[in-house]
Amino acid sequence: MAVDPVSLEVFKNLFVSVAEEMGVALGRTAYSPNIKERRDYSCALFDAQGRMVAQAAHIPVHLGSMPASVKAAIEGFTLERGDVVILNDPYLGGTHLPDVTIVAPVFLPWERRQLVGFVANRGHHADIGGMTPGSLPLSRELYQEGVIIPPLKLAERGRLNHSLLELICRNTRTPQERRGDFAAQLAAARTGERRLQEVVARYGLLLVQEHMEALLDYSERLTRAAISRIPGGSYTFLDYMDDDGLTPEPLPIRCTTTVKEDSITFDFTGTAPQTDGCINAPFAIVESVALYVVMCITGGRVPANDGVRRPIRVVAPRGCLVNPDPQHAVAGGNVETSQRITDVLLGCLAQALPDAISAASQGTMNNLLVGGHHPETGRPFVYYETIAGGMGAGPHGEGASGVHSHMTNTMNTPIEALEFQFPMRVARYAIRHGSGGDGRHHGGDGLVREMEFLAKARVTILSERRRRAPYGLHGGHPGAHGENVLYHGGVEEVRIQAKATFDAEPGDVLSIRTPGGGGWGKAEK
Repeated sequence: MAVDPVSLEVFKNLFVSVAEEMGVALGRTAYSPNIKERRDYSCALFDAQGRMVAQAAHIPVHLGSMPASVKAAIEGFTLERGDVVILNDPYLGGTHLPDVTIVAPVFLPWERRQLVGFVANRGHHADIGGMTPGSLPLSRELYQEGVIIPPLKLAERGRLNHSLLELICRNTRTPQERRGDFAAQLAAARTGERRLQEVVARYGLLLVQEHMEALLDYSERLTRAAISRIPGGSYTFLDYMDDDGLTPEPLPIRCTTTVKEDSITFDFTGTAPQTDGCINAPFAIVESVALYVVMCITGGRVPANDGVRRPIRVVAPRGCLVNPDPQHAVAGGNVETSQRITDVLLGCLAQALPDAISAASQGTMNNLLVGGHHPETGRPFVYYETIAGGMGAGPHGEGASGVHSHMTNTMNTPIEALEFQFPMRVARYAIRHGSGGDGRHHGGDGLVREMEFLAKARVTILSERRRRAPYGLHGGHPGAHGENVLYHGGVEEVRIQAKATFDAEPGDVLSIRTPGGGGWGKAEK
């Protein structure tokens, strides 16, 4: 059986189904609301060389950077059947410390030494230690953000390393929750291993390998064809981070995008130097954004795998905000800086493709982290959530309201699950009407999410677009910038900075008002 268009489509869906089933297993068996309810996890399948062959439709910032984690895992060990590697080090293939990656090799069931490929999954753990609950602190160095896990064997020849697992869990505020989520990640890896072995048993290893290679080549051809339709030239765009959480100065992110025939280069020369705050973005995140943006312009027809990377080149000077030196703080780089990088790259391409690119979406994940002790049980708890906002309007219609956009693809925590597990009450959850930018097509509206604290808590907010609003395009108006407000004692109103850590008392209400998306085109009279 040779590779043909029909067989390629069949195998593409077989490979994707392996990743999707891994995700189902992870979501259904996870312990924490962040993974079980919000689905803050991602799964992917890799070939024997560590190249991503297929991914589930999970979190873009996870999936684009996961190949770097797999590379780090397989370079450090000679892996055997039953081995599992765990890591979260942002400077060794990770993104930020709460994102913990599991990598497992897959061998033929009847041949112990014949490697088929790898399965990997990444879950965002609600707490991995560090100076504040939730492990996204206003840090100055990586060591303050939590336990750092270089590539290590969590299991060897099928035997779990309980000492390593306990060491990791002991350094977190919620060890029982961590054990449950790690068990779910291991179960997902075993699910992916079995499913890939079943595919090989049915079709044969040679045919599976041929279709893996052909699928990568197919994605490369489609991506190059899409890039070749972009007018050649160089396009530069500049946008800013509000601040780094320590000082109020804005930080520029500048990119020059050069399209030459069927390849594209993103050059970040001119971007701000690395900063003392936590918004530095490791290079794997920048590559992830570049992959995502190129996938956007292909129209969703291209299988998402490492073949898409081949026509893409990313240049980022070492020591800048988007390629920092170890061990600079990076907690917010994955969640906030990634969103601004996306805005910048789309701003470049909007010059080349004015009738295809939408205005800026909210440009932030509005990270809310709350930790303390439950007043009834006395047990520690940690709550983490990202809050949706407005999508940018485009040439073909208005932006969507109240959705996660670009580098995040999670759901919200259902109010019932939130109030059941945490000493908090959702006082208000509504569309922030009028926050989308005006234009021929209106930007989507943001949200208002108000949380009442029922116990003393330490609260951290990591957010953006509180000073600089999401841009409109072609005469469209910017979306409204976000706001963070704390009502203390039911009366006093305190404005909270974009990035802040503070203590809340029972009865306090925190109101997070997320940005709207930018408008597109001049408004018609």
